[in-house]
Amino acid sequence: MATIGLEKQPVVVPVAIVDPSLPPLDVTRPPPPPTNAIFDVVLNTYRSFQDRRDALGLRNPGTIDQIAKEVQRDVFLTNQMFSGLRAELNKSFSLNPIFQVSHAFAMGSQMLSPYTFLALYGTDNILLQGQVDSDASFNARFNIRLHPRFNFKSSVQIQPSSGMNPGGAQVSLEQDYVGNDFTAQLKSINPSLLEGGLTGMFVGSYLQSVTPRLSLGLEGVWQKPGGGMGPEAALSYAARYKGDDWIASAQLLTQGGLQGSYWRRLTDKVETGVDVNLQFAGLSGANAMMGGARKEGTATLGAKYEFSRSIFRAQVDSQGKIGCLLDKVIAPPVRVTFAGEMDHAKNQAKLGLAVSIEASGEELMEQQDSVKPATPPF
Repeated sequence: MATIGLEKQPVVVPVAIVDPSLPPLDVTRPPPPPTNAIFDVVLNTYRSFQDRRDALGLRNPGTIDQIAKEVQRDVFLTNQMFSGLRAELNKSFSLNPIFQVSHAFAMGSQMLSPYTFLALYGTDNILLQGQVDSDASFNARFNIRLHPRFNFKSSVQIQPSSGMNPGGAQVSLEQDYVGNDFTAQLKSINPSLLEGGLTGMFVGSYLQSVTPRLSLGLEGVWQKPGGGMGPEAALSYAARYKGDDWIASAQLLTQGGLQGSYWRRLTDKVETGVDVNLQFAGLSGANAMMGGARKEGTATLGAKYEFSRSIFRAQVDSQGKIGCLLDKVIAPPVRVTFAGEMDHAKNQAKLGLAVSIEASGEELMEQQDSVKPATPPF
């Protein structure tokens, strides 16, 4: 039988010619499934807007209640001033999870209780903190990070009645959503439905980065007390601009109020801040939330010096009040704090001295080199 040889035919593969004028194909994003024309237009517009938004390189601006934190919390003495004698003994048991207890003793102060016990437990997603004073007051916090972008915070405060203090209780619930270039917050204080309707105070805020340096936001407050009283509302606008070594922020309350802050780093160890607060509520029909008609203004200037083993803060305001605070580390577990304040207008003076001792075992010292500390959602 004769064998017939078959000649192999060449296979031609079509090659697409790419027009160099066309934009490159984005292979990281799969094409959207076919839908109706209106939805496609909306989806493509949204994706185009997000791409342009990501190209700006914007960062998260923080929250409105911390828009002037460099001045109010880092430089000024507002949250650190005290009077009398105070001693603290702190004990840390572990770094991850964090578990700490603290015993504080105070005397000669009208603001601090004679004895305070505090316990703290925290992981990367949960924070539990409780505080009990010798006058039977109780404070507690519970924060949880439900998602890398969503945090839930709650706090409870119970104050018994004593003398001139009528006592009371307060519950605060807060939800934070942290985006790439914005932060949205919703806070409710003493919400209730037991008085024939919704009562309490509700605060909503939104802060958005507009440019890599400028952030704009607004905050609204709605309050309805009990007893059949009508609701009250207030609205404020906020702005924050961040320079290379300085930060300026401002908040304008439409019912009558203006606050401006300016922070600047002079050297690696020296910071300074200025805060101006103007109140003119009642001049244009402000409601009871802002109080009666008044015109007030206060300017405060502060400075912070960081030394090798100590930090010195000082401030002076336009009302004749001068204050200073020195925080010095005597030894790694021992810290001494001295505070002084003089009010020339009221002819008053306050002095405070505190000693803090950090007690840590050998096991905790070993963990510092091998265990990464937890970062709870404070």
